[in-house]
Amino acid sequence: MNYSGVAGIILFYVLIVLIGIWASRKRRNDDNGEEEIMLAGRSIGLFVGIFTMTATWVGGGYINGTAEAIYTSGLVWCQAPFGYALSLIFGGIFFAGPMRKQGYVTMLDPLQDRFGEKMGGLLFLPAFCGEVFWAAGILAALGATISVVIDLDHSTSIISSAFVAVAYTLIGGLYSVAYTDVIQLFCIFIGLWICIPFAWNNENVAEISLNSVDWLGHVEANRIGFYIDYGLLLMFGGIPWQVYFQRVLSTKTPGRAQILSFAAAIGCIVLAIPPVLIGIIGKATAWDQTTYKGPFPLTPKESGMILPMVLQYLTPEYVSFFGLGAVAAAVMSSADSSILSASSMFARNIYRLIFRPQASEKEVLWVMRVAIVVVGILATLMAITVSSVYDLWAICSDLVYVVLFPQLLMVVHFKKNCNTYGSLAAYIVAIVLRGAGGEKTLGIPALVFYPGYNEVTGEQEFPFRTFAMVSSLVTLILISWISRNLFEKNILSKNYDVFGCFDDLRESVVLDSRTKDQSLTLFGIGNVALEHSVR
Repeated sequence: MNYSGVAGIILFYVLIVLIGIWASRKRRNDDNGEEEIMLAGRSIGLFVGIFTMTATWVGGGYINGTAEAIYTSGLVWCQAPFGYALSLIFGGIFFAGPMRKQGYVTMLDPLQDRFGEKMGGLLFLPAFCGEVFWAAGILAALGATISVVIDLDHSTSIISSAFVAVAYTLIGGLYSVAYTDVIQLFCIFIGLWICIPFAWNNENVAEISLNSVDWLGHVEANRIGFYIDYGLLLMFGGIPWQVYFQRVLSTKTPGRAQILSFAAAIGCIVLAIPPVLIGIIGKATAWDQTTYKGPFPLTPKESGMILPMVLQYLTPEYVSFFGLGAVAAAVMSSADSSILSASSMFARNIYRLIFRPQASEKEVLWVMRVAIVVVGILATLMAITVSSVYDLWAICSDLVYVVLFPQLLMVVHFKKNCNTYGSLAAYIVAIVLRGAGGEKTLGIPALVFYPGYNEVTGEQEFPFRTFAMVSSLVTLILISWISRNLFEKNILSKNYDVFGCFDDLRESVVLDSRTKDQSLTLFGIGNVALEHSVR
């Protein structure tokens, strides 16, 4: 074990905890209200807001995954940086302003306002799982990185990192998360850039050019559908996440919420440059000539660890610690955000709105604190025990795209054109169509073979995720329209409105009837006389 590296990581974690404690003291007048803890009192400044928004997306998976994509497939397949950047731009244009203007506390608030608490509980499931699996995935990435660079036990590194993230999140809520993100983002940027010149000039790295190294890559004709599908998933499936809206809703004004999104989009592209360069360096390296003793050519397992391998084998030991610090910072900047987001949604949208409507703010905050610990433990256990955390996160990311995006789009922009009947039908359609497409990485067989299905690889080349999303959106609109017409035109009795979507219609009928009765009475016409005349 490299004890100097362990000491460096410990010092870094102590620094982060101290900053988290300092940030927690910024609460106004020791206010422990719901908005103060979950949204930092809606007082996040522009500078801190931009950094925390960027750091939320630029996690350990973002950095490691970008380098891996460059190494294995080339720049054209490195869609995450561009997809997430466009996601932030579209989120800023279409969602940030309206959501902040309405003063919501979580992303699920508008969904529960329109569709009811129980339907909101169903929509909570993909949102919650996505956050937990994302936290677990990036913790697993950190454990693998640390085990490569300083030979620290995989489980020990995951547990210690999760403990630190949970500790300062418990202490200060979004205040601690946001201010530590500023330091962590600096560590990511500086740490990786320090390592690049040393790795680039290593004697085992060939001259890098398009002629010598194919780092650009290309998209095969038969994979264009898959390529488009995944790109749209990143762009629009990256919007309905609580980690994003927690920052949007913490700003002072709707205009600032939009600025945060646009600036973070630029930050995502800028922060992707170091891992892109590291992926290119890894591709140009003759690994069999370095001190690396593993299989060559690299297997998928080693390819997934190309960033820590570059740090370990192509830079001096003292330099690799800076890169390790960058990865640790990236992981914690995303893990703490996901843990806080999942806990906030549970405490407010599940515990308070479904189980304990009469709960005080103090009780809700204690539930949130307990949830932070529970979510942290769940993410840690998954990171240690589940071998395919990234695969689990990928399927949850798909569900966020096909289930949540259509519903959030409708309640934010077309609220009057959707109701609970449409929401439930759309939810079912999205789950069924996405599940029928199968998932090779999780061993789920395809039940529906879309055009271009590859029987050899078991992959759907057709953009079936986007097809499921669009089908869900159409279902939501259509069933909402049908159900409204059925009740408005009295084709179905209001007594069959089990979700209470049209109570306003029932009330209007009762009020209208009472008004007519009162008017007739004024003219000396009683109900009995009216009934007799009608007969």
